[in-house]
Amino acid sequence: MGNVLTNLHCLLRMRTPFELQNDFSVAILGLSKFFREDVAVTAQTMQIGSRPCRIYGEAHAEYLLLQMTGEHELQSMESEVAAIAQSAHRFLFAAIPVESWNDALSPWEAPAVWGTQGFGGNAMDTLRFLMEQVIPTLKRQFHLPENVKIILGGYSLAGLFALWASTQTDLFYGVAAASPSVWFPGWMEFEQRHPIQAQRIYLSLGDREERTRNATLAVVGDNIRTLHSQLIARGADCTFEWNSGGHFKDADLRTAEAFQWGMEEHT
Repeated sequence: MGNVLTNLHCLLRMRTPFELQNDFSVAILGLSKFFREDVAVTAQTMQIGSRPCRIYGEAHAEYLLLQMTGEHELQSMESEVAAIAQSAHRFLFAAIPVESWNDALSPWEAPAVWGTQGFGGNAMDTLRFLMEQVIPTLKRQFHLPENVKIILGGYSLAGLFALWASTQTDLFYGVAAASPSVWFPGWMEFEQRHPIQAQRIYLSLGDREERTRNATLAVVGDNIRTLHSQLIARGADCTFEWNSGGHFKDADLRTAEAFQWGMEEHT
């Protein structure tokens, strides 16, 4: 793919909340709206467990989109959802915050790759929270069909988390992994032993991401090419797209495109 902004711009031009009785309660904390041409997207802040989750979209949706998010992503969340909303499909989108990005989203412990913070390997706790609290709550609160198609996605380490989560369960219909951290030590070998189970997998990478002097990060290009090839060989509905620029460019739009692809019909 060429420049993701150009492609997404073309795509946009072509297709123009009481308490839940359970082990926990859901509280509506806030409500805000933002508008764009012909579409109004409503954001609700909902407390699930101890986490204030941002919820967008509508009830009775065909797709449930889940994204683990860090504080650094919240300021661009509305633009991401606005881009996803260009899809003709009805969806409910939940942005679930994580307190410690490196710990909550890493599948196992690993040393620091940049700076001094390593990885705590607490992804299983995060996945359990999704499966035992977030998903059941959203299904009940928004009257989602029992067979709602769940797409787990995210950017960077959250993208890797989505891929890893799909090796642990077949709950997820799709994975939307934008610039996923497939450089993570041991990931490629792990996925070979525990294959991704999702029906649809979207992969993307910036065309400058593998151009780094950091030897650990530099393998991201070769790893994602290999992962894509292996998924295709297994018969998965998988696409891999190159985006223009490095890792920190247009993360919101790249992630939006990943979710959009997961909802579209492919022939």
